[in-house]
Amino acid sequence: MNDTFFQGIPLLSLERLDHQKTGLTMCAWLAPEHLQEAAQRMLDKEFFLEDVSMLETTEGFMAVYHFDHFTTPGRIALRVVIGREKPELPSIADIYQGAAWHERECHDFFGVSFAGHENLLPLLLPADATEHPLRKEDNALKPLAELLEPGEIISAVPD
Repeated sequence: MNDTFFQGIPLLSLERLDHQKTGLTMCAWLAPEHLQEAAQRMLDKEFFLEDVSMLETTEGFMAVYHFDHFTTPGRIALRVVIGREKPELPSIADIYQGAAWHERECHDFFGVSFAGHENLLPLLLPADATEHPLRKEDNALKPLAELLEPGEIISAVPD
């Protein structure tokens, strides 16, 4: 995998990671409006979606999309941070059908919506549930800098 993998997609940052420590080869930080484009690139390069997970931090919600490849080693993570006041991301379920389940799970547990998702009905929680059980109290939130060890920055926008 080379540094031009995401060429043409506006990234906030691209990091090369220590696979021994993180299980990842590369991490791309994106603005929400470029998530679908990056997911399509992953599909075009024959990567499969492993999972979609969510983390609540002082900066907001960080969505993490893990991808891998059957023949070319190199797990890649796409990371997108969104605010807590109106948490919404574009759905990638039309690109990766398996994302539909993961997006519903993130919606259940964190209250994050996925624009364009056709079925955000509760997946694991009761239909009448109003709480999102993995949401944290403000005093329990930590900043991303305390939770993640940065890799070797290949490229980044200022700030």
